[in-house]
Amino acid sequence: MKSTYIFIFLLCLLTACNTEHPITPVLNSADYNGYLDTGMQQTYEDAMAEKEFWSKRLRPDSSGVGDLGPLAGSYTALFQTTGNAEYLENAVTLYKKAMNISANNKDVYARALAHTYISQHRFKEAKEVLEETYAGISNKRPTEHALFDVYMELGEYEKAEMMLNKLKNMSDYNYLIRLAKWNDHKGDLDTAIELMEKARDIADSRKSKTLQIWTYSNIADFYGHAGRIDDSYAYYLKTLQLQPDNAYAKKGLAWIAYSYERDTEEAHRILDSVKKTHRIPDYYLLKSEIAEYSGNSQEAESNSAKFLNAVQQGNYGGMYTSYLIEMYAEDDPQKALILAHEEVANRATPETYYLLAYAELKNGNREKALQLIEDKVEGKTFEPMALYYSALVYKANGLDKKVTPIKDELKESGYEIGPILSEKVDDL
Repeated sequence: MKSTYIFIFLLCLLTACNTEHPITPVLNSADYNGYLDTGMQQTYEDAMAEKEFWSKRLRPDSSGVGDLGPLAGSYTALFQTTGNAEYLENAVTLYKKAMNISANNKDVYARALAHTYISQHRFKEAKEVLEETYAGISNKRPTEHALFDVYMELGEYEKAEMMLNKLKNMSDYNYLIRLAKWNDHKGDLDTAIELMEKARDIADSRKSKTLQIWTYSNIADFYGHAGRIDDSYAYYLKTLQLQPDNAYAKKGLAWIAYSYERDTEEAHRILDSVKKTHRIPDYYLLKSEIAEYSGNSQEAESNSAKFLNAVQQGNYGGMYTSYLIEMYAEDDPQKALILAHEEVANRATPETYYLLAYAELKNGNREKALQLIEDKVEGKTFEPMALYYSALVYKANGLDKKVTPIKDELKESGYEIGPILSEKVDDL
């Protein structure tokens, strides 16, 4: 009889523990512990070796136009593996020089320069470079790829769709990944995933490691957004099998640990291993959120301060403006409003307009915030954060009937928005 009572007690305890967040764990640290070794920096070492090789070839007394592109590419790779934004500036300088002295490949260097500008969030400059080279003698198709990318970043969706129609080819990898992005933008995640799976099959058939790494890591994100956490985890692991020091995939694992499994200790452990070699401000921001969820306000504030310091000390330009708007909105709303206007001027998208609306709201301008949401955001994006900020604006303006369906939709996006925001959604 006593053992029966113990069994019932344990069963009730387990049920109580799982009522709030019942899940089937997917992470197995044995799958990825080997990838968390901080000495594992093969991508960085390869990129550095490339930089040294092409630097030596580029003699001071020679224009070396054939060496400028590969050298610039090595700097881009160094940025991707370290997070040091100065490497992007080095790449920009080299691509500009190559464009000036090249006789035959100006469009190649123009596209590379534009992609570097996009990485720096210098979208209007990227557009200018691409449109100029597109109007001249150039390889049109890859330029159309790049133009689609920059038009999407700028919110020029009609132009983006026009480029997409020019590219139509269901057996073309580059077309498929862009069509997937287009469908995701329209809110059709299922079709976006199907298209990414077709792109994955092409990458696998070519045995292209570069394409596989990009496709696997991105399809892992798509699967996560669709609630397919097992598939997301599997593809982050497949990414790491090809590139053991891939920081993006490791951050994905940390998000699964935090947002899905609520294992904050494991999430911190993964992030701490990554940021030793890949030093970007993002990690401090995520660690701050995790600490806040754990109830450790001191650690949360410390990591927020580290994030701000890293952004201010790094050569990031406007790469983190959207994050800064959200941070300043609470404590310095006027500064947030100034930054929000700058961000809209840089790229007028539904995503930047909802930040401007939020900044207006925090400055007490609820009617102006509502006008922005209704004119520039509503029905134009399906991003969870856009829906959340729209709901805040609607609620502030007494439009509770518009809040309820958004609240229901956001509850289905709990994994994507994370535990902290999920709790705020409950309070809408």
